[in-house]
Amino acid sequence: MCGIAGIVSHDNVNQELYEALTVLQHRGQDAAGIVTCEGGRLYLRKDNGLVSDVFHTRHMLQLQGNMGIAHVRYPTAGCSSSAEAQPFYVNSPYGITLAHNGNLTNADELRRALFEEDQRHCNTGSDSEVLLNAFAHELQQGHKLRLEVDDVFQAVSAVHRRCNGAYAALAMITGFGILAFRDPHGIRPLVYGERQSPNGKEYMFASESVALDVLGFKLVRDVRPGEAIFIERNGTLHSRQCVEAATYAPCIFEYVYFARPDSIVDNISVYKARLRMGEKLAHKILRTLPNHDIDVVIPIPDTSRTSALQLANTLGVKYREGFVKNRYIGRTFIMPGQQMRAKNVRRKLNAIDLEFKDKTVLLVDDSIVRGTTSTQIIQMARDAGAKKVYFASASPPVRFPNVYGIDMPAAEELVAHGRSDDEVQRELGADWLVYQDLDDLIRAVQKGNPDVVRFDTSCFNGDYVTGDITEEYLAAQSCKRSDGAKGQDARLSSILDLNNAV
Repeated sequence: MCGIAGIVSHDNVNQELYEALTVLQHRGQDAAGIVTCEGGRLYLRKDNGLVSDVFHTRHMLQLQGNMGIAHVRYPTAGCSSSAEAQPFYVNSPYGITLAHNGNLTNADELRRALFEEDQRHCNTGSDSEVLLNAFAHELQQGHKLRLEVDDVFQAVSAVHRRCNGAYAALAMITGFGILAFRDPHGIRPLVYGERQSPNGKEYMFASESVALDVLGFKLVRDVRPGEAIFIERNGTLHSRQCVEAATYAPCIFEYVYFARPDSIVDNISVYKARLRMGEKLAHKILRTLPNHDIDVVIPIPDTSRTSALQLANTLGVKYREGFVKNRYIGRTFIMPGQQMRAKNVRRKLNAIDLEFKDKTVLLVDDSIVRGTTSTQIIQMARDAGAKKVYFASASPPVRFPNVYGIDMPAAEELVAHGRSDDEVQRELGADWLVYQDLDDLIRAVQKGNPDVVRFDTSCFNGDYVTGDITEEYLAAQSCKRSDGAKGQDARLSSILDLNNAV
């Protein structure tokens, strides 16, 4: 999962892009990058690390220009080499930079075709560089010295014909403008907003609406599935449906975990969706355990707080904060390697003993993926004196890997893969385990926007909306995403980065 932002303004955009990335930092903590354009020159800064680590005053002073794009990243396949930090750049044609959130499911075939047929070389293993080169090749087909807006939209239409999978992308064409486009299913989010300045309208694109809010842009709407929006450097906006949109199917895991609660994604309030998740989960508990003995509901901070609060209210049970979070530890869900995740859980959370002692506690989390965090948290609750520890997941069991840009592990590393709910309960060490029903999750999110008739729920039911995912593809992804592969990848990345430094 990544976060992207782009601004076309009448003033320098470097500081606002930086602020946008800090707001989107939850979407990627591995690397960050900003590229700006002034006249015919590009200014780029990108590296591994958090936004505040990558950009210092000396870097910001060099990022000149009134339009630019930015990116925060975590590695979908585990590689954390700084060579794969975005945005990416190609000089031909026109000089194009691109920032991408998602995952191309036919990246390997495209990479071969780009080399063998289009004579384009990709320098990294990133599918985002593949997407950039595919767009650049299609844009070059007009063989024009001066680019026109229609040429941009025709190139996007051709990209849709070549690229499969999930992609929300921003491309900046040097001296011309910024392009936003989204895959035909709208799997990954992308919104745009506007604001009025003394010199005219200014525009901004972002993965989540909260980035617009912070910078004073008014949310206009989502970029529609299959749509492209191009904003010229003078602020003129153009939009076109570049492919007949397939079934609108945004990723439901955005609402469960990734998006900030103060964001609106696909015209759905993430906060309200999570409230409804908690309410529906409470009703399931009342059906399953009508005479429950729950004394207190405690959330696993931070994403589950909203659902846990509504669940407690519906049950009529006390809600308490039982864990204190160290905010300077990264999100364990996106950390490469089992050993690193296990080591950081107890560094990340500390229990408040008095909220647990001699109580039957219901812990609420947004989801259970590997089970590493859940197992340790349940043990922490017992160590703090809990009489019984129940565990509730605001989403259904995660049984299948996500192939559309979320770094869910190989299937065999998912705690619910091939296990019943009772078996997962025993694996986690809980006294009782309850999952959200998939139909209830869909209804909880869909109520915010009935126009979204379907969601990508593949990590729960194995139904991949693009229709091109085979067992062979999943097996290949499993090899890339396993903890063993990530450990090897991390060692290789360290060697490559050291060689580059030397």
